[in-house]
Amino acid sequence: MQQLDPGRFAAHFSEFVSLADAGAGLQAYVEALETKHRLFAAALAQPARLDLAAIESLLGTVFTARRKLYPAIESLGAEAFAARVAQLRAGQATLDEFSDALPMPEERAARRKLRGAAYDFAAELLHFGDPQAHPLMTRWVWDASSASGALRELMREDGALEIDRAAARDWLYERIAEQGIWRDRHWIADLVLAMAYVTYFRAMTGGVLGSDFTRASTPDEQLRKLLGLDATGGRPRVRKSAATIH
Repeated sequence: MQQLDPGRFAAHFSEFVSLADAGAGLQAYVEALETKHRLFAAALAQPARLDLAAIESLLGTVFTARRKLYPAIESLGAEAFAARVAQLRAGQATLDEFSDALPMPEERAARRKLRGAAYDFAAELLHFGDPQAHPLMTRWVWDASSASGALRELMREDGALEIDRAAARDWLYERIAEQGIWRDRHWIADLVLAMAYVTYFRAMTGGVLGSDFTRASTPDEQLRKLLGLDATGGRPRVRKSAATIH
């Protein structure tokens, strides 16, 4: 992909490796992502059996959705939501169609935030349900409406502000292979993208993820939070009252 820059990838990859080496190591991140995958795969093996408890468990690992989306899902009902999940995973509904199917507030800003959370949850349902088939497509990876996200941080300065995310995944796999890594490239891609977004976020000292993300003070804490691998200190992961904004 001509708009993506191998030099920028190398910089973010190196930054992540340094972060991992200073902590528990790269394999610890990979194992955490694999554990999240197993949680999703087990819950989605029979989507018709998804109940609110199982949905809450999955939602709790999606940072950009876990404090916004549960009331809308509860209003729709577990059975109807499970049917929409089945359609999504069967390719019978797009991420946008899945998001639009949830009950939405009338107020425009609240509707936009809630729809974004639904989009991110749907993207993670696909990716963590089958990471080999579906690249991670959350808005922090790439938001086509604003041409922003982690992939923007890998683009050449003169690159076209558009992206094919499946092609971007293949490009990332090629760059990761050049680093001598052939196993778990889907998880390494996630980690490099998360590192790129965290670096951008810290440089901007703010961003769409808001104060809850900012409270995670170190790059490791923010990277884990972004990927839903963070500890919550005993606090409930999912907000069940009226949807709120981070």
